[in-house]
Amino acid sequence: MKGGFLHRLLVNKLCFVLLALLVVPIVILLLGTTQEQLRVFSQGFLQQQGLGHLGDNASAPVGFADPAERRITRRNKDCNYAKGKWLADEKRPLYSGNECKQWLSKMWACRMMQRTDFFYETYRWQPHGCEMPEFSGPNFLKRMKNKTLAFVGDSLGRQQFQSMICIATGGKYSPEVEDVGWKYGLVKAPGALRPDGWAYRFPGTNTTILFYWSASLSELETLNTTNSVTSYALHLDRPVTFLKQYVHSFDVLVLNTGHHWNRGKFVGNHWELYADGKPVGKGRLADLNRAKNLTLYSIARWVDSELASRPQMKAFLRTMSPRHFVNGDWNTGGSCGSTVPLSNGSEVLQDHSNDMPAEHAVKGTRVKLLDITAISQLRDEGHISNRTLRAPTGIHDCLHWCLPGIPDMWNELLFAQL
Repeated sequence: MKGGFLHRLLVNKLCFVLLALLVVPIVILLLGTTQEQLRVFSQGFLQQQGLGHLGDNASAPVGFADPAERRITRRNKDCNYAKGKWLADEKRPLYSGNECKQWLSKMWACRMMQRTDFFYETYRWQPHGCEMPEFSGPNFLKRMKNKTLAFVGDSLGRQQFQSMICIATGGKYSPEVEDVGWKYGLVKAPGALRPDGWAYRFPGTNTTILFYWSASLSELETLNTTNSVTSYALHLDRPVTFLKQYVHSFDVLVLNTGHHWNRGKFVGNHWELYADGKPVGKGRLADLNRAKNLTLYSIARWVDSELASRPQMKAFLRTMSPRHFVNGDWNTGGSCGSTVPLSNGSEVLQDHSNDMPAEHAVKGTRVKLLDITAISQLRDEGHISNRTLRAPTGIHDCLHWCLPGIPDMWNELLFAQL
């Protein structure tokens, strides 16, 4: 019994000595270690355990959003951003329409026109049951560091592009921003009024924002090169050539089309419908609505095939921007003179988009729907109307929007889903 007791006592003393030899140096080391050295020490331990890194905030691993943003991400995973309400917000607009002259087309800068009411600038969209991340130029550029955002579509896509450029710069003169259009073939051709698009790089974060003009999103092929007024085959089932050439360069892609799918535009542009490499003729696809729907379906699946090999890319199909002509169209006396915000209501409660063809087109694909139709439908006072830089012509623009204005909200919803 006595021998057993002595044995246990010796073992306990030996364990105590070994523990002291291990712990005391570590305590001395830690007491004499700087905060930065402690952080590195902790990171090394976490790396060994496969637990990642510690950032400046010890509770948030680097490479992830901070805790608040991670909570927002979890809550917003199943968010329907198109359901919600317009709210007055004293922090709007996000940039000045008087100052963003470097990027904003004069024909859309309503602050420089005869318009005197600007209440339409002071609202933001709040989806039901979702938390919106703070949208600002610095936050956007940080999120898009070393990435490229491409808008491809018609003049409404160009408005969204200019809105994003104004937000990214804060509407300020920014000589450091580089014109990199040449990298994407976006140079003005001899005799052309403008290039097919624009691309700008923000060197501080290596972020590129570009726009390419494609009113139909479809490949156009010259049919008769010998004729001075040539016709073009518009291939409903082929994406525009620009996308096939440069899609590998994009991290975020936003597509839109819709307002050029009418007989007037097709006749004026000398477009002829083709599918499967052959003229459509007088079949079902001769109906331009069906033709447009085939293009939406085709391009969504083509982009989906690209996403299969590039899962880090995000792609969106933006729904139709609504027109607000009353008592006629743009060339038959139609107008949109409202200046009262939200006179038709402030809330959207429906589960499905007002642009059902676009919603159906992305179904079953990895392409997301950027649904802005019903939200924008409530904002008839945000159009350019008959306020112009020139003398009134009697023609109202109830299609395009004043900037700052409604397209800023489209970009805020895009940012929330990146």
